[in-house]
Amino acid sequence: MALLLWKAFDFFEVSQVKLGDDETRSFFENNEISSVCSGSDSLFLGSDNGYVRIIGPSWKVVRSFQAHETGRITHMRQVEGTSLLVTISEDLSNEPILKVWALDKPVKKTGLPTCLSTLNINNGRKQFPISAFTALDDLSQLAVGFANGAVTVIRGDLIHDRGTKQRIVYESEEPITGVEFVADPKLVTLFVATTSKLLKLVISGKGQGQPPRTIEGSGCAAGCMTVNDKTGDIIVVREDAVYYYTLDGRGLCFANDGPTSLVSTYQDYVALVSPPPSSGRGSDGIRGRFGGTNTEALFSAARFTMVDPTLQIVAHSESLISEVQAVIHIWGDLFVLTRDGKVNRYHEKSLQQRLELLYQRNLFPLSINLAQKSGMDLQQQNVIYRKYGDHLYQKGDYDSAMAQYIKAIDNTEPSQVIRKFLDTQRIHNLIEYLEELHEHHKATSDHTTLLLNCYAKLKDVDKLEKFIKSEGDLKFDLDTAITMCRQGGYFEQAAYLATKHGENELVVDILIEDSKNYAEALDFIWHLDAETAYPCLMKYARVLLENCPSDTTRMFIDYYTGNYRPKVHKVPAAETQTLSSGGLAAGAAIAVQNLTSLLPLPYMNTSAVPTPTGQESQATVSDANAVVEPDTEQKYTPPPPRTAFSSFIDHSDEFIVFLEACLEDDSLKESDKTDIYTTLFEMYLHKASERKGMQKEEWESKAKKLIEGREVPIENSNVLLLSHLSDFRDGTTLVKEQSGLLFDIFRSYTSAKDTRGAIKALRKYGPEEPQLYPAALAYFTSDARILEEAGPDELETVLQKIDEGGLMAPLQVIQTLGSNAVATMGMIKPYLLETISRERREIATNRRQIGSFRKETEAKRAEMAELGARPAVFQAQRCPGCGGLLELPAVHFLCKHSFHQRCLKQNEDGTEVECPVCAVNNAAVRAMKRSQDERADRHDLFRDALEKGDERFKTVAQWFGQGVMGTGIIE
Repeated sequence: MALLLWKAFDFFEVSQVKLGDDETRSFFENNEISSVCSGSDSLFLGSDNGYVRIIGPSWKVVRSFQAHETGRITHMRQVEGTSLLVTISEDLSNEPILKVWALDKPVKKTGLPTCLSTLNINNGRKQFPISAFTALDDLSQLAVGFANGAVTVIRGDLIHDRGTKQRIVYESEEPITGVEFVADPKLVTLFVATTSKLLKLVISGKGQGQPPRTIEGSGCAAGCMTVNDKTGDIIVVREDAVYYYTLDGRGLCFANDGPTSLVSTYQDYVALVSPPPSSGRGSDGIRGRFGGTNTEALFSAARFTMVDPTLQIVAHSESLISEVQAVIHIWGDLFVLTRDGKVNRYHEKSLQQRLELLYQRNLFPLSINLAQKSGMDLQQQNVIYRKYGDHLYQKGDYDSAMAQYIKAIDNTEPSQVIRKFLDTQRIHNLIEYLEELHEHHKATSDHTTLLLNCYAKLKDVDKLEKFIKSEGDLKFDLDTAITMCRQGGYFEQAAYLATKHGENELVVDILIEDSKNYAEALDFIWHLDAETAYPCLMKYARVLLENCPSDTTRMFIDYYTGNYRPKVHKVPAAETQTLSSGGLAAGAAIAVQNLTSLLPLPYMNTSAVPTPTGQESQATVSDANAVVEPDTEQKYTPPPPRTAFSSFIDHSDEFIVFLEACLEDDSLKESDKTDIYTTLFEMYLHKASERKGMQKEEWESKAKKLIEGREVPIENSNVLLLSHLSDFRDGTTLVKEQSGLLFDIFRSYTSAKDTRGAIKALRKYGPEEPQLYPAALAYFTSDARILEEAGPDELETVLQKIDEGGLMAPLQVIQTLGSNAVATMGMIKPYLLETISRERREIATNRRQIGSFRKETEAKRAEMAELGARPAVFQAQRCPGCGGLLELPAVHFLCKHSFHQRCLKQNEDGTEVECPVCAVNNAAVRAMKRSQDERADRHDLFRDALEKGDERFKTVAQWFGQGVMGTGIIE
């Protein structure tokens, strides 16, 4: 009844074969066929008269020959791929005769095939018909079963006729209904079936010679045993079931519907021929040869069925009017020969046609099994899965539908499936599909977004963590996953992803912007290498300084002074020893430990269960084991300190600490020193402006100390500007001192009406800058209050310094004091008395000097007149040139000097000879005259002398006396 329960289909196209010619048709219709076999692309038919006819693909007799002179051919076997044909004839009066024919070697005289060997089959001289026959492909061993229960095995070389040996290997009281060989390279086993049992015995190889071993206590009818050429399984058909047997014993089986007269295999199908219900068992072909056939059985309806045991389906079933004589597998199709001489062709439909039949009945699981069994490629199989999923979806079985869609995920457009499961009630199915998309690396950023949104909607943190912590290659778009985790409030998971995949900047973004874990963020940055840590630090410098001022400042100092070293976590020795002995699992644990050391986050602790709350997460991994490796060299170029200045806005205390630390760095460039000194000076003044009392003086003292000295790399203009903006007078004063701007210092006091400061500056800078005294005189007498603060003594001191240095003419002093009514005559009386007395003395001295000059001039003029009007008397007795007595010829000069003529050198240009004694003085006078003539046209020299001179009138008089004014001078 099992076959009745199996689903039945029509997988075969049935057509009746049209025989090629009348001769062939006559042969088939006369029912002269006694045996049938196929092989080597030909059909072989044995007849009752001993002839063998060969049928070609055109269904014509292409060749015939008489194989046996007596008896009917009851069994044949063609060796596939060769021209060998084995025939057996029986007449029950003699022993059966077996012949081996070489069809490709015709005899020259007759043209018949060559008979390679002939032998009589031994049955112990018992005349019983052959009920079963089989042979190995190389014809090295043949087995013949008789109706009396004997089995004879023939061994030898039948092809070359080198002799054979026959041995009866089994005898029983039940007739033999089937014999089949199962051969492998080392062992040949013969399966023997009787009507009551099934046995096997080894006829060659290990175990040869042992008695037959019963496999099953039930046998089978004649024609109900065959072998599956693909698998080597023995197929035995009984009324209750169809059984498969291997060398190990009975295998699978499936129930049968009733008696079976013939079994055969075709590809993966098992062909079963069942007699009509009204006919007895004697209606099968073998029993017909035993004389049990009647005329009515020939016209009874038999049942021909083909089943697929693997798929458990009936592939074809039909009723045949005539009894089946043989089932033939040849030319790629299955043929059934009936007793009335008809031949039906069974052609298997294409795979697509068979699948369409299954689709029509919505048998998609069966379609899938058929496709897999037929070797259909995975892409086409996915089409079936998708059809099956659509069918289940329409039925409302969403879970099963999703299972099919997942199987077809490789070549299915995901949007087609996703649209069907966007309903909230089907979100679990959608999550399952999206997860599989990521597993197959077919997910896009949109799919990742949708999946994470589903997790967030269900608040399924476990699945979310399992998804983002999945092993192997990255299965999703990293940026999308991190963004969605952040938007959904899963900051710890987002940080985990960023850390795992080396997105350090993202980790810092998450810790600061989302989790608000500033200390952990700073610690994470401190674990990075120098090149990576810098942009992270600069991006969030203000936030970190606001929340972790001390540690952030320390990191800035280390980085900008070139001393930055990443922190590392040291694993305890005991833990390291445990991990080192753990093999592959230990390696994974070390990897996790390293990751944990890089990111001290709550979710990385196995006991922590993160939730997407708005509260600030608390770190559970401490930084106690974090150390800075002193031996770890970080080769990087520290950036200019100026780049960090903007980060310290509103953090003046930390900024000052940073600047002071940078100043201690010996490798600082000069340009950087200028920036740091200027900025630090400004910060000192800023702090001083915020404080009062002692604290203000302390900061001003620091500022003043910073700019003291000549080697301070800070521009005076910057100091002046900053000091002015901060009202830091000491700074202004110091710069002006260093620049020599002493008058500006005094003026700054006077403009501020700071009399004490002005007096202090006057005392300090007056000796260096005398012009301060006239300015002080004007300042002291500018206001009665100022004069009162300064006091008469200070005014007297100023007047004394002016008088001593000749800084002002008395008239200028009178004019200065008279510009207002502050000073009184009593205050300046001592100055005026002293001045008048000194001038009187100077006038008297000048008059005496003038008289002397006049007398000298008159004397010179008289001498000149005398020389021009009176003869000169020369009384010299010796020559100044040689020192000898003066002798003629001699030369006398008007200067009263006389020389030997020989002692005088004549001038080369013919000019008069000059007195050698007076020549030096005369040359000096002439040079002075030339200088005066030259300077007479140099008005710039005159103006320069006027500007530099203390008394201009004296300078004019001097230049006038030197003749530069163009007046004539008597030579």
